[in-house]
Parts: sequence; C-alpha cells; structure tokens
Amino acid sequence: MSDKQVGVISCSGEECLGGTLSRLATRKVMENLRSKEVVTLCLPLYIAGGDEEREFAREYPVISVDGCDKCCAKRATVKYSNEVKDSINLSEIFSQEMMLANIVSGRDLKEEHYEMADQVADEICRKVDQILAE
Repeated sequence: MSDKQVGVISCSGEECLGGTLSRLATRKVMENLRSKEVVTLCLPLYIAGGDEEREFAREYPVISVDGCDKCCAKRATVKYSNEVKDSINLSEIFSQEMMLANIVSGRDLKEEHYEMADQVADEICRKVDQILAE
C-alpha cells in the first residue's frame, strides 16, 4: 500500500445517470487503475455519521465526484470534515440534462455510458496523480 492515499467520495444518486457514472468510474479507479493509492468513501455512511469516513477525510486528501450540480459529495465533505483537495462535477464534463437522465439500473447502460464512465475514471486518475506528485 502506498504511503500516501487519496480518498474518492462519489455521488450516491440512484435515479440519475450522473450518479451511476460517478460510482462506476470511482470503482474502476479503486479496483483497477489506482488500487494501491485510492480508497473510496461511502457518501451515505459519511452523511449518517460514519466516524472512520469523516476522520479519513480530515487526514487525507479527498476528491469528490458529483453527478450533478447539487454537488452532494463535495458539500458533505466540506461540512463534516475538510475542504476537498479536488472535485469533479460530471455536469461540467457532460451536460446537466444528460446527467439527470433517468437511467437507474446498470442493466440499462449502453456502451456509450461505459465510455463516459471511462472518461470520468481517467479524470479521477489525473487528479490522483497530481495530488500524489505534490
């Protein structure tokens, strides 16, 4: 395991494409692309008072990955722990309307959606690498 880790806290929105893409991208980074450098923080647990999640975000740099302009992951991190080191808002990469599209289940995703998740995962990796290089 790396001496320095980066936390990634992603959107938990279940009724929009942005939330689904945020979670898919975060898992890909955590499991495949930067498995030794990245841990994920659970937003629902974080909001509910998860001490370990909140403490991690106080001690280590965190990147929020939000599926829409509500920026719930970023706002929760700031409220309960610390400023985020960096953030990604999918509605700034793709359109807000697209991110709020009503695609709920992973079974409904098409190849283009997986390509979008890959694009977000690449952006997360870029930000993780910048943080680790500091």
